[in-house]
Amino acid sequence: MTAALFQPLPLRGLTLNNRVIVSPMCQYSAEDGLPTDWHMIHIGGLAMAGTGMLVIEAVGVEPRGRVTPQCLGLYDDATEAALKRIIDACRQHGNTPVALQLGHAGRKASCHAPQNGGRPLAEDEGAWPTIGPSALPFGPDWHTPAEMTRSDMDDVIAAHVQATERAHRAGFAALEIHGAHGYLLSSFLSPLANRRGDAYGGDNAGRMRFPLELFAAVRAAWPADKPLGMRLNGTDWDDAGLSNEDAIDFARALKDLGCDFFDVTGGGNSMVRPPLKPGYQAPFAQTIKQATGVPTMAVGMIRDPQIAEDLITSGQCDMVAIARGFLYEPRWTWRAAHELGAEGQYPPQYARANPKLWPQAFSDADDDPNITWEPGAAPHIMVPKRR
Repeated sequence: MTAALFQPLPLRGLTLNNRVIVSPMCQYSAEDGLPTDWHMIHIGGLAMAGTGMLVIEAVGVEPRGRVTPQCLGLYDDATEAALKRIIDACRQHGNTPVALQLGHAGRKASCHAPQNGGRPLAEDEGAWPTIGPSALPFGPDWHTPAEMTRSDMDDVIAAHVQATERAHRAGFAALEIHGAHGYLLSSFLSPLANRRGDAYGGDNAGRMRFPLELFAAVRAAWPADKPLGMRLNGTDWDDAGLSNEDAIDFARALKDLGCDFFDVTGGGNSMVRPPLKPGYQAPFAQTIKQATGVPTMAVGMIRDPQIAEDLITSGQCDMVAIARGFLYEPRWTWRAAHELGAEGQYPPQYARANPKLWPQAFSDADDDPNITWEPGAAPHIMVPKRR
């Protein structure tokens, strides 16, 4: 029987060939919001790995929504055309549907890239004004955001809608809205960042109001046959922050608005850091999956194919999303398929890398007296044959 990790999964008009997802990973390599040749190489390489879906790094829906000056954007014709060039190449040569994460950094914007320290930009370093649900900085020495007015909310929703329309024209197969890690929507959801006294603050229903309005607007602008998901915190990992029960309420409301999948992570609204171990965020994916029945991704140091398989077979999640594991091993899917007895997807140019077609690649085949190696379709390629 094919491994559960390599079973297909339908999401609206898109069917994923397997349950392995390349998680969004910021590269901090853009120039004025535009992708560079680095993005073509990075995204193009990952698009050949045969995963169920590749979600590229968050794009700022407006310039002030970028985390750093080196972050991607999707807010004008130039950024749209540049991303379309990459997606066209991936669709022509790759074997993986490419999705896009829409983001707005909110009060965590206007920073140096992590490799340059990650601290907030100074005024003479090109800092720009930030916005948030309340005029509360993320931490000491961080910019104090302007508390958003209703007009600001309308502008941010309009920016998301415009980016959604651009993403469709650029050819993306799916969208994910970034509602986690303390960025704008996540900060609205968290009592750590949202101290508003109006209808957009207070209890969980109030804190959810703006993120739900934004999601509904994006869903209306995104084609009905294309999946739309939400990355959300299953917890803030802080007793004073968003709880798992709050996250479940948010997920149920998103389901009612037509959300097709959840990408469940945690943290980022305070400096509190959780203890780390493989699959440490998976329990929150499980509670949201059980509460909603919506296909759900688990994240968090999932590097072992057997752990990924166990998460699926145990019902904790429907997909596993892997980030740094793919930076270290861009063809992780091929190894997982081989180890779990499934079929990996190889571009024709790379097909001979399949261990099944590579003589004496693995000692178990060498030592099996029932296997002989015989010429395949091409004389220089040997294939295993059982006696």
